Amino acid sequence: MATIVDEPNPLLQDFEFPPFDVVEDKHVRPGIRTLLKNLESDLEELERTVEPSWPKLVEPLEKITDQLTIVWNMINHLKAVKDSPELRAAIEEVQPEKVKFLLRLGQSKPIYDAFKAIQDSPQCSSLSDAQRRIVESQIKEAVLSGVALDDDKREQFNKIEQELERLSQKFEENVLDATKKFEKLITDKKDIEGLPATSLGLAAQTAASRGHADATAENGPWIITLDAPSFMSVMQHATNRGLREEIYRAYVTRASSGDLNNTAIIDEILKLRMEKAKLLNYNNYAEVSMATKMATVEKAEELLEKLRVASWDAAVQGQSSRTCPVYNIFLYTAFITMPTQTFCSPFLQVPNAGNWVNLKIFRCNGILILSESCTTDMEDLKVFSKNQGAVEAHDLTHWDTSFWAERLRESKYDINEEELRPFFSLPMVMDSLFNLAKTLFGIDIEPADGLAPVWNNDVKFYRVKDSLGSPIAYFYFDPYSRPSEKRGGAWMDEVVSRSRVLSRNGMAPRLPIAHMVCNQTPPVGDKPSLMTFREVETVFHEFGHALQHMLTMQDEGLVAGIRGIEWDAVELPSQFMENWCYHRETLMGIAKHYETGESLPEEVYLKLLAARTFRAGSLSLRQVISS
Repeated sequence: MATIVDEPNPLLQDFEFPPFDVVEDKHVRPGIRTLLKNLESDLEELERTVEPSWPKLVEPLEKITDQLTIVWNMINHLKAVKDSPELRAAIEEVQPEKVKFLLRLGQSKPIYDAFKAIQDSPQCSSLSDAQRRIVESQIKEAVLSGVALDDDKREQFNKIEQELERLSQKFEENVLDATKKFEKLITDKKDIEGLPATSLGLAAQTAASRGHADATAENGPWIITLDAPSFMSVMQHATNRGLREEIYRAYVTRASSGDLNNTAIIDEILKLRMEKAKLLNYNNYAEVSMATKMATVEKAEELLEKLRVASWDAAVQGQSSRTCPVYNIFLYTAFITMPTQTFCSPFLQVPNAGNWVNLKIFRCNGILILSESCTTDMEDLKVFSKNQGAVEAHDLTHWDTSFWAERLRESKYDINEEELRPFFSLPMVMDSLFNLAKTLFGIDIEPADGLAPVWNNDVKFYRVKDSLGSPIAYFYFDPYSRPSEKRGGAWMDEVVSRSRVLSRNGMAPRLPIAHMVCNQTPPVGDKPSLMTFREVETVFHEFGHALQHMLTMQDEGLVAGIRGIEWDAVELPSQFMENWCYHRETLMGIAKHYETGESLPEEVYLKLLAARTFRAGSLSLRQVISS
């Protein structure tokens, strides 16, 4: 009789690079449950033997938290970039068990008491800055995890945390499913007039992948989706106003009806967050959130008001303000579900007894202020569109602003973003980005494809070396949109953090690994990915986050890289890198025509620089509204 050998679970293997290529939904339930069982034993041992010292407290704690972080991040990352119903179901089933363990860990009185003892001891002053930060943050996180609550309140707190985790997961899934669900098949080229060749090629390529084998960029058919490259192209370039309206409405109403309706989920999240805040003796959830940030609620509101005032004159000509609490339910639902990057106007249309009222919305001292107003930016668009003979010139709305703003920008600065795409091929952009990193930080970045498993053939893997040629970090880069399985947006996250305690050879610290994920235009036909300037900025932005994680010299794993960075400080390195896109030598190094090698003309660079603040007043107000 043949012996049945259980297949090893890749989630439980010792690995230097996560086995992204072989992890499947069938591994999640047994893998997570076995891991949690092992970690529960480790936690019990730590609580039994804990002492207020680094070797007896912090080092074993780091080993416990790191194991769960790496494995859970791995499966959550796969859910974000390679989603499937089976993987979702597996994660959903074990998620409550993971949350239960984290609550148990965060509410451990022996661990909390040991950190307090370190903090109160004379030896605390001899700790390094990083070690003191660990002590302080662990104490703060324990309090925010409910360690000080009595039994009844702790039980209620834990129920709230479980439900918030579930609702947040469901919210994201609904948005992704609603995005994937929509597609608009177009067979008449007149309906998509204005779309540039790159967008037509992408729409035809999408159609071909969905059963229309003979689809071509010239003759169609074409499929428009709500994925960012497709959506933004329609909003900025389609002359068909009806199409723009249809696509815009589909985008901003995602997950707002039917089985995917997030409205009740939003209500419940807000309710539970307030209950959580009250249990922790805060006035509201904003105070809970700011407890782990540098600023306070008051300082944040003060800054937002400064930004609003600074943007107001550039964007607004007149106003008649009034508060309108009747619209509050609609407003918070709209703003929470409305994606920032597509809210191109500071105007929102609110339904009122069957009529549509144009309202300006901003927040002041926690109150939503609605004012019937116009902006200089909007007046510019109205005047320009009227001069172009647009029938909608006196009635510009959401699906018009991006289109006419792009036409105005082209006219004012003589820049056509689509015509610039050939100068921004992804390979050239990445080469120039790496050259900039070498100049700024003395590092070399080289391809290391094949060294680490990847989740998709388009994913690239890189090795980062110091000036002596020694590896100091690694990162994955997943550049292209895949709307059928990948969530929208762009992000960076850790795979593993630098750590002395978790050294693989007992000598050198474990090296950090990051991943960068974008959703930019994929290659069309035999052309490389030809990027918009905004997509170039996005890559630089996410690379800034990755550099903060990868270039850390901190060996204390609990605060190395991006770990422990306050969220109101985390955007500093990303903004730093993004600004280099406007640096002349940097941009000229990037902008080479992918076929001819021709450099971007000097006058075009100057126009890009001049256009940098185009409609800055309205765009800044949009950010304030979304805060």
